[in-house]
Formats: sequence, structure tokens, C-alpha cells
Amino acid sequence: MSRSPQLTADLRQRLLHSLATHPLRSARVAFAYLLLLSTSSAADATRPNIVLILADDQGYADLGCYGGRDIETPHLDRLAAEGVRLTDFYVAWPACTPSRAALLTGRYPQRNGLYDMIRNDVVDYGRRMTEAEYAVSPEMTLGLGLREVTVADVLHDTGYARGMIGKWDSGRAKRFLPPRRGFDDFYGFANTGIDYYTHERYGVPSMFRGLERTEDDKGGYATDLFRRESLDFVRRNAERPYFLYLAFNAPHSASNLEKDSLQVPAEVLERHYPDRDPADRRTKYMGMVTSMDDAVGELLDTLDERGVRENTLIVFLSDNGGGGPADNSPLQGRKATMWEGGLRVPCIASWPAGLPKGRVCSEFLTSLEILPTIVAAAGLQPPADVTLDGFDMLPALRGDEPSKRDAMFWQRRDDKAARVGHYKWIESEKGEGLYDLSQDIGEKHDLSAERPEKLAELKAAFDAWRKDMDASEPRGPFRDY
Repeated sequence: MSRSPQLTADLRQRLLHSLATHPLRSARVAFAYLLLLSTSSAADATRPNIVLILADDQGYADLGCYGGRDIETPHLDRLAAEGVRLTDFYVAWPACTPSRAALLTGRYPQRNGLYDMIRNDVVDYGRRMTEAEYAVSPEMTLGLGLREVTVADVLHDTGYARGMIGKWDSGRAKRFLPPRRGFDDFYGFANTGIDYYTHERYGVPSMFRGLERTEDDKGGYATDLFRRESLDFVRRNAERPYFLYLAFNAPHSASNLEKDSLQVPAEVLERHYPDRDPADRRTKYMGMVTSMDDAVGELLDTLDERGVRENTLIVFLSDNGGGGPADNSPLQGRKATMWEGGLRVPCIASWPAGLPKGRVCSEFLTSLEILPTIVAAAGLQPPADVTLDGFDMLPALRGDEPSKRDAMFWQRRDDKAARVGHYKWIESEKGEGLYDLSQDIGEKHDLSAERPEKLAELKAAFDAWRKDMDASEPRGPFRDY
């Protein structure tokens, strides 16, 4: 592990002082310092930059490389061509808050305690909130448990710069914000959604820089602002390895009351979709995705120009299945459901120096693997005192080993689901059944009556998982302890 920048700066100051006061005695000190500095620089040069990109509510088929026929995503398609495209990749919850917390911690939502949404339901009824009301609301007072260890915490004091840009959604009070959860930099918002131009959450200004709210960029399109900030972050940290968590709110609908919730600049539609009706909801959604793709493209170009793309690990995924005008085909269901369309998402991993090019990976993998994979890529060990529910998936991405995962479980209130091997069981308000995903990815043919022993097996596996979650060390904010 390399020395931190602050440590090398301190050593430099001590060396200069020693040279000034004891020039002869300092020869050995100078040699030792130069050796340390060169070793540190060499270690930093071999460790990859890491960029984790998250889309919000993007449909499974809303990328060209996943079969999208009407949507322009050339830059994400290029990322897939330069890396590994995953076909059987799942998130840990079918909507944003718990999914993102699981991504950050490598732990099931039921283990990290954030297993439901942090949101003020009153706003769904067309009502604005005053600042005083908002200050004591769930969106302001709840967040990811402070004892939880995030991926940025693991990278702390390792020489990595750590930046979070975009949608945080793991707590809005200062104690929950990224600068208190292992990140150096934060520009974005912390609740489940904002207006793309006013940056308000139903009337409450919600954009942050660091720990303080800012309205400096009011009027700017959020996707473009997150593009600007991500480019600034990689340029500012060119001399050290960095971890950038770039979490777009696109193509999630805007949180507003008066305006259309599908917000995209007119020039984006004119440039990319001139033959489509600009008032059509699908067209606007497509423009939101393409605007995000443009931002990813500029980031890729910047990494190329700086000569660091070869040793940069980039992982792209959606936080859950698509909703609204999204296309989840050939999957059944969408966001907030236990069907594949709510849980299976597009995921791409690209690292020219460490992963094959143009590979399609059908291994069973999940977002719980992201933290251990990032830690392994950085040459570190996961924290020994934290129970993780995922593993390093790099060997599976390379094709060197099969995935270590043979089961995954989900619970959203009374909705339940389990995948064991290639069988999937669902028991939910939207529907239930047993499905063989190797033959029926669209979950059309219920096998419950034909395979009662398999149904019993999956239910028993779910009950064992639930018992394990209940026995784990309690975490807030929702758990009763």
C-alpha cells in the first residue's frame, strides 16, 4: 500500500529542515526519502483508477448493446465493446434507496438496515413542504446507519482520491452525507429525486457542494452539471489514483409539481431524434438516456486524452429496473416489482489492463459484488470485521472461474423473491410463481404445480436467508432494536 499524500508531504518538510540544519548527516535521510517516494509513486502508477457509474431507473433494453433499437447510446455501447457485458446481473432491491445502500456497503439491505425508501410520501399528493417541515421529515432525519462501512471508507487512507457526484440517496442530514462517509468531494443531491433545472425537491433546494446546500448552478441541467464535475474531478486528481462514484439521476423522472417530469434539453432531441415527436414520453426518456450517454462519452474521451484509460476500471449499471417509458424487454415487470424487470439490470465492466475485450458474461452476479471487486482491483483486503454478502467477481468477468454466487434473495415489505441456481420463486402483490430462468427469462410459465419439490426448496432457502438476516447485528434506520 502506498503512502498517503499527506505523509509524503510531512516527510518532505522534515527532509528540507534536516538538510538546512545538518547537511552531512542528511545524506542518508535524503536517500531513504527518495527511495520511499519512488516506491510510493510506482505503487500508485500500478493501481487502477476506478469509476463507478450508476444510471437511475434505466430499462434492461435501453442500450444499443442490450438490444435497444430506437435509442442512441454509442458511448456505453463502446464501453461494452471494450469490456465485458453482463446478462444475468441483479441489484439487491427493486427501487433506489436500498439498492444504492447495498451497492455502497456490499451488504443486503436487510443486513445494513436500509431496506426501504427514504422519502416523504406527502409530496406525492401535490403538496410542497416548508423548510421547517422538511427539517424534521424522514428525508432529512433517516439515512444509512453510521456504523456501516462504505466502499469509500475502505479506500480511505490508501492514497486514493474519492469523489461522489450525483444522486446520493443514503441520507440528507450532514452526518449521512458523502464527506462523512469516506468521500473527499461531493457535488449532487441526497434525496430520491430533484427537478433537473431548479434542483429542488418539491420546492426545497436540494443541491449540495460538500456539506452545504448550493444554488450557484440553479437553471443548469443536472446531467450536464454532473458531467462537468466528473471531468473536473479526474483532472484535479491526475497525480494520484482515484475512485469516482458518478451516480446520475437520469433517466429517473423529475421531482416537481407543475412541469413535465421527463426533462431533457430541446437541443438534445433536435440533435439525436429530429424525426420523433418531441412531446412523446418515450422520445423524452430516450433523450434523457442519450444525454447521460454523451456525458459518459466525454468522460471516456478525457481518460483517453490523459493516457489513463488503459488502467481505469469502469463499472456501469442501473440501480433497478426501468419504470415509466423504459423498455425492460424481454423481461417481465418493471421497477418496484420482484419480476426480472425490477431486479435484473444492464451492467458493463471495462478495464483494458485487467479484463478481456468484447466478452459477454452470463454468470449469475449481483451489485453485492461491486465493493469486494473494487477493493480487490485496488490491491486491498476487505475489512475483516465486516460481514460482506458479495465477493470479488473479477475472475468470473475474465472467464477464469465460474461465479461463486448460486443464490440471491429479495424482500420489499411483503413481497419476496429468491433465485437459487437458475430457478426463481416470487411471492408478491403483483404475482407469484416458480420459473426456470434458463428456459423462461420472461417468467411466463409458472412451474409451481409441476415442480412442488423445487418450490419448497426455494421457499426453505428464503426462510434460511431471512433467519440469517434477523440474526445479524442490528442496524438502523428501520429495524426494531
